[in-house]
Amino acid sequence: MRRAWIALPALLGFGLSVALPLGAQADDSLETRLEAPLEARLDAVLKSKALRGARVSALVERQRTGEILYQVAPDRPLTPASNVKILTAMASLSVFGPTYRFETLIHSDRWPDSEGAVGQLVVRGSGDPAMNSEDWWRVANALRHAGLRRVRGDLVLDDAAFDRERWHASWGKTSSRAYHAPVGALTANYGSFAVRVAPGVAPGDPVAVAVDPPVPYLRVVNRARTASPGARSTLVVDRAESELDRSQGHGDWEIVTIHGAVPAGREPDTYYRSVLDPARYAGAVLRMQLEANGIQVDGATRVRGPVPVGTELYLHEGRQLAEIVRLFVKYSNNAVAESLVKAMAVHENGGAGPGSWDAGAPILARRLEELGLDPAGFSLIDGSGLSYGNKVTVRTMVRALQISGRSFRFGPELLAALPIAARDGTLERRAQGAAGEVRAKTGLLNGVTALSGLAHLGDGDTAVFSIIVNGYRGTDEVAMDALDAFAAELTRASLATPAKPASDVQPSAEPGSSSL
Repeated sequence: MRRAWIALPALLGFGLSVALPLGAQADDSLETRLEAPLEARLDAVLKSKALRGARVSALVERQRTGEILYQVAPDRPLTPASNVKILTAMASLSVFGPTYRFETLIHSDRWPDSEGAVGQLVVRGSGDPAMNSEDWWRVANALRHAGLRRVRGDLVLDDAAFDRERWHASWGKTSSRAYHAPVGALTANYGSFAVRVAPGVAPGDPVAVAVDPPVPYLRVVNRARTASPGARSTLVVDRAESELDRSQGHGDWEIVTIHGAVPAGREPDTYYRSVLDPARYAGAVLRMQLEANGIQVDGATRVRGPVPVGTELYLHEGRQLAEIVRLFVKYSNNAVAESLVKAMAVHENGGAGPGSWDAGAPILARRLEELGLDPAGFSLIDGSGLSYGNKVTVRTMVRALQISGRSFRFGPELLAALPIAARDGTLERRAQGAAGEVRAKTGLLNGVTALSGLAHLGDGDTAVFSIIVNGYRGTDEVAMDALDAFAAELTRASLATPAKPASDVQPSAEPGSSSL
């Protein structure tokens, strides 16, 4: 019963002939398909129409013994997309340790006087990538308990721990989508915010817009209207940089633009967008939370740094790195991954010089090599996988997971951070055929998809696997379905024959196809 149920997704329509081994006839019984050797079933997936014309690499090993169960060009370097995050997580856990906490220091020119006032309030960030609105409320509440009631001067934001390069040059033109959030040493909500849009009552009515968090820094320009019921939605949610408005006594703000049309009767939609200036956004969230705690700020919000430390009012310790890793691996958060690359540079250089990609990427590579990865198997430009310039072999990915599985120091934290098929993270709505039986990191760029992790084999053992595909001709969705089917085949009953040598396995790619 279990095997028949798992095979249904492949038989009911996803456009993939994944359940059929090479040479199988359409009238073969379901039992015959399932009992075919693992190698034949995986070959069928990789030679399916979904991956036609692509460059494919794959490797499957038993976790316990390292026995190779399947391989296709395991030493071919390909663009791995967000599978890079496995390597970033591995290195950062090794550098800092799972219990490490980033610190955010709040200091001032003096201790609060008899009226609870100070001159200026300075916030020094150290690169904590997981500070959210609730954390900034805790900071404000702690300051209230310290006696602070009023800041007569400015709120000063010191983000000098990192350089001011917010987006890696290799990414090219970035969008306002949340996955393109800027990287900074002082931030809030992963440099992103939510915009909830609901249609009006009747055609022609303006749409209703709510921004979360509701900070004045994010100013809405709403030109969207309600369309007739059943019309096509043309809504566009974006943001634009604004000029400094000194007359209002604030720093500059960012404009959130909404235009287009939403049909009447449609359910509200939520759009996630990124800010341009992570430090000013964090300052806006802190100002909001200070006000909520009865603390008034008279002056402007200014970004400066480094600012000499005065009187320490509060030292906020963030989440443990183990929790941060779980957040960014499960949900593939790019800004967190890149912050960790810059933070590793600060840590390894003893705080000398701001954290940067130029300083952090070599440290990332060196730490991976020290952990046992062959430097010939990877070339990394960033920590999130957004760059097409990253190159990794599937042998490297499998080796990284094998090393992590044996590491007492950080292995449990990394493996627990992997999304679970059809259960959570970026696999929550994927891989139904392997539900609960696969833990793996996803990866997706235009023309690139990857999946690396652990699978509960049909014989009760555990496999470590990696598959990377570049340059497929079809849609991303169909290519991801193929990788999900590959993982699902590992969880089914028959494993059968040993793997062929890598040189004997013919990839599904056509001759001359190239990596993106």
